[in-house]
Amino acid sequence: MRSCGVISLTTTARFALAGAVFAACLAAPVSSAAARPHLREATEINNGLFAVAIAREIKDYCPTINARYFRAFNFLSSLKRKARDMGYSDAEIEAYVDNDEEKARLRARGEAYLAAKGVSYDDPQSFCALGREEIQKSSQIGVLLRAK
Repeated sequence: MRSCGVISLTTTARFALAGAVFAACLAAPVSSAAARPHLREATEINNGLFAVAIAREIKDYCPTINARYFRAFNFLSSLKRKARDMGYSDAEIEAYVDNDEEKARLRARGEAYLAAKGVSYDDPQSFCALGREEIQKSSQIGVLLRAK
């Protein structure tokens, strides 16, 4: 009978320990997710994606400026590494980048930037002027571009 009590106590202790471990596992992701902002609030990541988007738009509309594809690929890879280092999974990063609402938000920001810089979709040379300016400044946008 006594051995049954020990087995029962050990079984109870196992369940208590398992419950505590399970509770800790559930609590850990919630607390780390709560401490981590949404990717749209990660300024460095968003500014990097913005620079790539503007550089691409300049490349697409200016016939005398091209992209530095290898540099752009490396830059995007570094942004992904930074997001991973911040605790985001590849699935979270891809979901953010592919999200239509986030794309629309980035597009609106880009269009406002281009308009503020005097760029018009009706005037390809305005894209060229902005591209040359960004290249001259060696801005993040400029280092992703090169004159043909």
